[in-house]
Amino acid sequence: MTLDWINPADRVMQLPPYVFARLDELKLRAREQGLDLIDLGMGNPGGPAPEPVIEAAKQALHISDHHGYPPFEGTANFRKAITQWYLRRYDVKLDPNSEALPLLGSKEGLTHLALAYVNPGDVVLAPNPAYPAHFRGPLIAGGKIHSILLKPDNNWLIDLSTIPDSVAEQAKVLFFNYPSNPTGATAPREFFEEIVAFAHKYQILLVHDLCYAELAFDGYQPTSLLEIPGGKEIGVEFHTLSKTYNMAGWRVGFVVGNSTIIQGLRTLKTNLDYGLFAALQTAAETALNLPDSYITEVQNRYQKRRDFLIDGLAELGWTVPKPLATMYLWVPCPPGMSSTDFALTVLQQTGVVVTPGNAFGSGGEGYVRVSLIADCDRLGEALRRLKEANIRYQPEAVAAPIR
Repeated sequence: MTLDWINPADRVMQLPPYVFARLDELKLRAREQGLDLIDLGMGNPGGPAPEPVIEAAKQALHISDHHGYPPFEGTANFRKAITQWYLRRYDVKLDPNSEALPLLGSKEGLTHLALAYVNPGDVVLAPNPAYPAHFRGPLIAGGKIHSILLKPDNNWLIDLSTIPDSVAEQAKVLFFNYPSNPTGATAPREFFEEIVAFAHKYQILLVHDLCYAELAFDGYQPTSLLEIPGGKEIGVEFHTLSKTYNMAGWRVGFVVGNSTIIQGLRTLKTNLDYGLFAALQTAAETALNLPDSYITEVQNRYQKRRDFLIDGLAELGWTVPKPLATMYLWVPCPPGMSSTDFALTVLQQTGVVVTPGNAFGSGGEGYVRVSLIADCDRLGEALRRLKEANIRYQPEAVAAPIR
């Protein structure tokens, strides 16, 4: 029975299809046709979580108290583990009772933060391209998005000088993300100092997404917003265990920073959910306390894949800069092809899945994001298929979409 008179709310109707849901549909069809897919589309790490984390979860399942509703603000032990992790990593002292809040993954927290702080018509600053939650959360809340166009000639960094004073004076929140998804860009400490000064000048709430904090290479150490003098006074920072610890399906994240801002998010969440399963919080404590040798192993794994794939793409005509962090390559499309056309071409001709750059905003047009989630054998097979299908980067020629 079709109920034509029931329509979703305007906030839902205005949202374009979520690209990863659309990709799932295309992947399903390709598999139905017998294609052996090499899925480099999502940032979904392959393999299980570390064994100590799995064992901690198993043991925690046998604790009867864990099967009841968890406290809204998360368990005291997990909050303490979060703040101790920040102290070790960034020499930032946080109060576990008021400056850390566990989340059902960082995406949930980012979107709910927008609902907690953005009124209809409020101006929100968001980079373009960006992780979709950074602009879709504010859209759901009814915010007015001012896109900050990122450019390759500025190394995909936000150029604060491009934001008109009239816009900055109206802005309520600024979302940003370094190391960056999707571009892999990193920001120097000086940038963080500039953005904190900018936020204080215009009284803007800063929301930093630090979800790729540990996936850094070549000796690079990402900067935390909370390291910067004045950063905690005006902002919060989100993190997730999905990437580094292969816990994407566990849905474990957290936010840290200004206690007043966090309290607003907590108030909203008490009306929406009961928080993260306590047994998962116990496992998450174990993950955050794993030795540095585990982090080094993960970094080496992704760095090896990064170098292998960049070298292979070079043989096909691409010059891709080596990102200093994240699990992605930001790869230009052949001239004359849109990012959607190129991603569909690659999928149809080779069974390799990549994400079109326009999924991250109009500023991502002309690029695709390639996730380094497969081992080198599988990446080698992807490169072999591209070569066999004669999919190359030829800047001197204008390529037409392959249908």
